[in-house]
Amino acid sequence: MNFEPTETQQLVREMVRTFADKEIKPRAAAIDREDAFPRDLYRRMADLGLLGMTLPAEYGGSGADTVSWAIAEEELARANASLADAQLVAKLMSDVILINGNDEQRARYLPAIARGEKICVIAQTEPGAGSDVAGVQTLARPTADGYVLNGTKRFITLALVCDLAVVVATTDRTKRHEGIALFLVDAETPGFRHGAKDPVMGVRGLETGEIVFEDCHVPHSAVLAPPGLGFKQAMRSLNKGRIGIGSQAVGIAQAAMEEAIAYARERTAFGQPIANFQAIQFMLADMSAQIEAARLLVRKAAWLTDQGRVPVREAAEAKLVASETAVRVVHEALQIHGAAGYSSESTIERLYRDVRLYPIWEGTSQNQRIIISRELLRGPR
Repeated sequence: MNFEPTETQQLVREMVRTFADKEIKPRAAAIDREDAFPRDLYRRMADLGLLGMTLPAEYGGSGADTVSWAIAEEELARANASLADAQLVAKLMSDVILINGNDEQRARYLPAIARGEKICVIAQTEPGAGSDVAGVQTLARPTADGYVLNGTKRFITLALVCDLAVVVATTDRTKRHEGIALFLVDAETPGFRHGAKDPVMGVRGLETGEIVFEDCHVPHSAVLAPPGLGFKQAMRSLNKGRIGIGSQAVGIAQAAMEEAIAYARERTAFGQPIANFQAIQFMLADMSAQIEAARLLVRKAAWLTDQGRVPVREAAEAKLVASETAVRVVHEALQIHGAAGYSSESTIERLYRDVRLYPIWEGTSQNQRIIISRELLRGPR
């Protein structure tokens, strides 16, 4: 059992950290303040091969393993959660198209996504359907030559800047998961509309908002997964997404701990740095241990994926532990900063707002516990 990253994985970490520290981190506060998508940095990620890193070379990727991708996600999130999540969306949607698309769709869209020329999103969450994917109300009505989509998606990452979307819709609302299908819809299709922007508390700069479908006609060729299989493919994407979200959570926690260490060294009280106080030392020790435990869970889930397995329980455990660990670590880091951390001008204040999303998206912590317990009760398979 080897816990050391390979030489390639170490090179990925060094490359992404250098890029993140020099180009992303100095702009993180502005991205949060302006809440506008930094397309130039997104293109820079494409130039570095980060948007298509797990894609095969024939589609513009480098065929990187899942562990390398998880490392890249962590390093990006250590600088800015929004750009890390933009990379996650590119990876997940590329996988959906690679697995389910036809030759024409793969050739048309995958290289463009890898180059940062097209942004593809997952149009899944609705005003009344989040973790309950089978409960989506967006209706896909069959016609002679395809389907007509009607419905509203909300809290969609990159909704207002996307060029196409993988749409989760149902052909029959009474059939729950058996009616779920996936469609690949170009944003220029009549009836596809970018809706209102969602004013979010944290992870800003992703143009999060609505996508509205109003009598949006798509041909049969737009079907990525037919009714019945659509739910399975959506769940498969969520499983990979949990590894990415877990990686991001670890990156945020790492950033918070580094901020706390730096502050504890420079802040003085009673004539000495507060780092000399055992209470502060114990808080930092707990942070480090918890971060390392979460990181190992995430890397294990990524490694299992590279072995050809589908780590449903392990990915849920990684996401659960990493997201809740990050919330605790950032909370303690702000406590170490005291009033300085409560200022809206501090990095910790931004991390505090960002991290609160992690026990919610890609399946709430409560949903992860349901998945974990279900897999345990099923027994070995």
